[in-house]
Amino acid sequence: MIEYVRIPSRVGSLTVFAKNGNLIRLSIEGDGFQPPNSRELVFNPENPLLKEAERQLKEYFSGRRQVFRLPLLMEGSVFQRKVWRCLLEIPYGETRSYQDVAERIGNRQAVRAVGQANRNNPLPIIVPCHRVIGKDGSLKGYFGSKTDWKAYLLKLEGFSPQKAEDQPPRAEIM
Repeated sequence: MIEYVRIPSRVGSLTVFAKNGNLIRLSIEGDGFQPPNSRELVFNPENPLLKEAERQLKEYFSGRRQVFRLPLLMEGSVFQRKVWRCLLEIPYGETRSYQDVAERIGNRQAVRAVGQANRNNPLPIIVPCHRVIGKDGSLKGYFGSKTDWKAYLLKLEGFSPQKAEDQPPRAEIM
């Protein structure tokens, strides 16, 4: 069974999905995600994990949370999971370029593939793909053309290149 809840936010309505005690998807209104048509899909605002995700997301949007501590199950290729783990290492309020991420995962030539993995991140905000920008500092596409979401999230985090790198650990991809 896949349970979900809808959460209002400053970037639009968020829909968070959970299965077997793990978050599996966060959809931002307008991102084009179509949930599966299934009898397994159940709206359940009383699910404890979804309630906790809602609490932590509200804290994030109010500026009181920098690190999400939630169980995540992100299905993807080995390459995608490697990129997503790297995203979790980008500290709050900082950015990395697609090139930086490619180098960090040990494949300097994979800049475009990193961009595609970023685009396919099933848990945006929680796994901070918005912190990846162009090498020239430009806000490259976020869900295609949603750079306004990326700009908002980075501004919310008080983006500054001089932030200290000593940040607490990120949530883990299980």
